[in-house]
Amino acid sequence: MLSNKTTLAALLAACLSGPALAVCDDPTTFFGGACKRLSDTWNQGQDSVLLPFYSYHLRSAYSQEKIDSFEEHAWGLGYGRSRYDDEGNWHSLYAMGFRDSHAKFEPVAGYAYQWMWGEKAGLHAGLGYSLLITARSDIGHYVPLPGILPIASLNYRRSAMNLAYVPGGKGNGNVMFLWGSFGF
Repeated sequence: MLSNKTTLAALLAACLSGPALAVCDDPTTFFGGACKRLSDTWNQGQDSVLLPFYSYHLRSAYSQEKIDSFEEHAWGLGYGRSRYDDEGNWHSLYAMGFRDSHAKFEPVAGYAYQWMWGEKAGLHAGLGYSLLITARSDIGHYVPLPGILPIASLNYRRSAMNLAYVPGGKGNGNVMFLWGSFGF
């Protein structure tokens, strides 16, 4: 049986092979359009440093004892490339690592999109989503996990305060994850 790392490597190799890249040649198709957005973001985007700093667990979803056991200071570091499209909306490719709620390392990488309001040369805000892959020590001992999360930001020029919401039920999820981003 193949290990998870071998399976992941094989999937990546297949995605980066010639026939898979041929999909990128036609931006009018779904996959071609997605490929163009990713390529444009990487090639035309500007660099940003990402500074994760806080994970707020909704108090109504957890007992006080559980809240007291969480590490809510999510210190970490990340890198991103982002751009504004012709309609003024924001695209980003990013990777970051931070301390999760149990004080263990959590990596995350993905693509984010936000519909923006306001002047990008001044104060502006956005709402959107992030498609991501993460891994946690407490879920499958770092088996890669895909996800999609709602995100929001308040921006001034190339700096932003960002928020992602991790939905959940009683005793799980219901976390607001905050990070800063600084373009350079």
